[in-house]
Amino acid sequence: MINFRFIFTLIMTLFLLNIQSVWAAKLVLVIDDFGYRQRNEEQIILLSPNITVAVLPNSPNAKHIATLAHNHGNDVIIHLPMAPMGKQPLEKDTLFPYMNEIEVQRIVTNAVERVPYAIGINNHMGSLMTSNLNGMQHVMKALSRYSMFFLDSKTIGKTKVKQAANEYNIPVIGRDVFLDDEQKENSIAHQFDVAVAIARKNGYAIAIGHPHPQTVNVLRSKLANLPIDVELTKLGQLITPLPSMKQPKKVTLNDIVEKYKKLINDMYLFYNLEKK
Repeated sequence: MINFRFIFTLIMTLFLLNIQSVWAAKLVLVIDDFGYRQRNEEQIILLSPNITVAVLPNSPNAKHIATLAHNHGNDVIIHLPMAPMGKQPLEKDTLFPYMNEIEVQRIVTNAVERVPYAIGINNHMGSLMTSNLNGMQHVMKALSRYSMFFLDSKTIGKTKVKQAANEYNIPVIGRDVFLDDEQKENSIAHQFDVAVAIARKNGYAIAIGHPHPQTVNVLRSKLANLPIDVELTKLGQLITPLPSMKQPKKVTLNDIVEKYKKLINDMYLFYNLEKK
């Protein structure tokens, strides 16, 4: 005889899991500067396949760490060096606003070749470059040859990234929180909690960190105790499809309720037929 109580319990469990999946706040973690600190970077990759890694294209371990991350299931993006306002040590092929279109194209193409499996780009530093519209137009034109998005790290308030990207129909999303500007575990933990609060308020949040030992320690602890209403999400899953792409129907709470009402009703009718 069919155990109707068991079936009902199973249906309600599936219903609650669907609710959680649809309504959970999405937390995205992007860890920059990959390619130099292999041990720390491997620890971060192993924490979760839902952590996104940003690889410096001219770092010594760029291809190896990008491949390792991809094989583990992590999203990989290119951490493209761009000129800052102040004087800081610069990566090879750092982009400057004065560079012409051909030079920018060369640097972007080289970066794509050096970081396999990349699905997007974000800026390494870049307060000078990202605030220059002409410079970012060159970047977006070069990027338009690839099916990639751009994550604006927002190292300056007057960023021109979105304006330039819109001209070439390139999806753009922006950072919400820097985790480890201050490399102290209590500060990093606080910034993680800020990101969670933003995700709960807005539906999602993007937090950027770096492969410091302190960051690794905090992420290990925080991810092991992630609240049930927050879901660690790959960056690529947040990217809005281009207008030309057919977008799937958005699932609402009402859709889920109706689906399970019909399922319970069908089971009730079947149960009554069995009794007859």
